[in-house]
Amino acid sequence: MAIVKVNPDDWEILQQIAITTFRDTYEKFNDPVNFKTYLENAFNQERLLQEISHPHSDFYFLKKENTVVGYIKLNEYASQTEPEGDDALEVERIYVVKEEQGKGYGKLLIQKAIAVAQAKGKNKLWLAVWEKNPNAIRFYKKMGFEVYGTHIFQMNDEPQIDFMMKIDL
Repeated sequence: MAIVKVNPDDWEILQQIAITTFRDTYEKFNDPVNFKTYLENAFNQERLLQEISHPHSDFYFLKKENTVVGYIKLNEYASQTEPEGDDALEVERIYVVKEEQGKGYGKLLIQKAIAVAQAKGKNKLWLAVWEKNPNAIRFYKKMGFEVYGTHIFQMNDEPQIDFMMKIDL
């Protein structure tokens, strides 16, 4: 296993895994038209290139034998989806392909996020998880995160409630 930083030349690989994992996780729970529009807006070339190139966001691929099986997106400062302060690092996205789930790869990605946060001198790692995703909530609690609030995630024009979870470093 290897965790490697994503660069702009990797945008198509990122787009493929982002769409695949997001679809596998959420498609069946959402309105098809809303969902399709969200995917088109969130994971198009222009948007992904902007996100990859942003100075306060980093993407990392999780590779198994040269195949990308997961990824994580980390945000700091004003690039965080909520204003959690300069001492916080956000895990905005963390996904592992469905065929590789349950093998400890999510734990590796969280450990990477913790290491990045500590290297940057952050005191808190946080994330938001959909209230209707009990498996993810259970996983984050197992990793030491605790719920401390909620926020709204916009699935296109449908507001959804996310639990905000954190771990103090």
